[in-house]
Amino acid sequence: MSSFIKIKSGEIKEGMRFSAPVFFDDGKNMFLAEGKAAKPYHIVALKRWAIPYLLTYGHLIADTDNTIFSDSLPVDDLEPVDDLEPLDQEADRQENISMLYSDKNIHIA
Repeated sequence: MSSFIKIKSGEIKEGMRFSAPVFFDDGKNMFLAEGKAAKPYHIVALKRWAIPYLLTYGHLIADTDNTIFSDSLPVDDLEPVDDLEPLDQEADRQENISMLYSDKNIHIA
């Protein structure tokens, strides 16, 4: 593994994202996943647990960086689904039950 970069806990701000996972000072337990933004509760945890620094082998992702990392997709980026047929749930249920018992000599009325 690459050598870690040390980040003082006081430097972590809400919304910060990193290109690689961020670990607690032990270098084993993950604090923040790759590309995920720091939330207020992350910052509170650092203070409450008196964590002096964090470790990562990545770099800070700038807000203007258009990477694949995001917490959610904008609705405009989703494709509409037009060609779905309505479900006949009762027919599907009967078919599934029939399939369950098809290998056994049990008849369903």
